[in-house]
Amino acid sequence: MNGEAEGRFHSPAVSSITPGPLRATLRTSDGVRIEAVYAPWVKGPCDTAIVVAHGFTGSADRPAVRRAAGVFAQYAAVITFSFRGHGRSGGRSTVGDREVLDLAAAVEWARSLGYARVVTVGFSMGGSVVLRHAATHRGSAAGRTEAVAAVSAPARWYYRGTAPMRRVHWLITRRSGRLVGRLGFATRIHSEDWDPVPLSPVEAVPLIAPTPLLIVHGDRDPYFPVDHPHLLAAAGPAQLWLEEGMGHAENAAGDELLERIATWLIAARPAG
Repeated sequence: MNGEAEGRFHSPAVSSITPGPLRATLRTSDGVRIEAVYAPWVKGPCDTAIVVAHGFTGSADRPAVRRAAGVFAQYAAVITFSFRGHGRSGGRSTVGDREVLDLAAAVEWARSLGYARVVTVGFSMGGSVVLRHAATHRGSAAGRTEAVAAVSAPARWYYRGTAPMRRVHWLITRRSGRLVGRLGFATRIHSEDWDPVPLSPVEAVPLIAPTPLLIVHGDRDPYFPVDHPHLLAAAGPAQLWLEEGMGHAENAAGDELLERIATWLIAARPAG
C-alpha cells in the first residue's frame, strides 16, 4: 500500500500473511472509523472480491451476515464491514445516506488488497446503499464496482406502508426509539433529518449502467412489498429475481439463493 492507503486502512488484528480473516479499521472520506473484515479466497488465485453491505441494525459480526459471507467465500474473497453507528464502527447511522462513504471505503480497501474486480451485494438498507454507491462512484478508479446486487432494497424513501416499516420509522425519528435502537439493537442513530434528502434508490438505478445490476426480492417480504423491486427493475437495465416464499434481507436469504447471487456476481460483465 502507498502512504495514503496506509492512512485510510489500518489497525489489522490478524497478519495479512495468514490465511485466516484480517480485521482492520477503515477511515471514510468524512473521517468515520469503520470496522471491516477481509476473508481471502483460499482455493487458488482469485481476481474478485465481494463486498457485503448489511441491513439496518446489522453488523459484520451478526450471524446472518457471517453466514452470507461464508457462502460467498466459497466463490471469491469477501469483505464485510459494519456501517457507521453499527457494531464496532464509529459515528451514528444516517440510515442509508452517508453510509455510501462507508461502502466506498470498503471497496477502496478491496482495491488496495490487489483485487481487479470488486463487486457489491447489499441487503435492505445495504441494498439501497449499493445502488446509490454504484450510481455515484461509477467514474472512480478506486471506488467503482464491476457488478451490483441489491437484495430486499426499498425503491423510495419514507415508506410507511407496512407495520414493520412504521416501527422502523419510530425507531429512527423518536428519541425513545433511538434509545431502544442503542440499547436493544446496538445501533446508534443520528437524530437529525436528512438535509438534503439523498438520491433515492429508484433515482440511482438509471445512473448505474453499464455496470451489471441484479435486483433480488422476496414475494413475502414484510417490509417492502413487490412493487419496490418492480419499480427498481423498471428504472434501468437490471435483472429481477422475485423469490417465491422469501421474506426480508440476509435473515431470509437461503444458502442456495446466496450461491446463485455469488455465481451471478462472479460472471456478470457489462453488455456489449
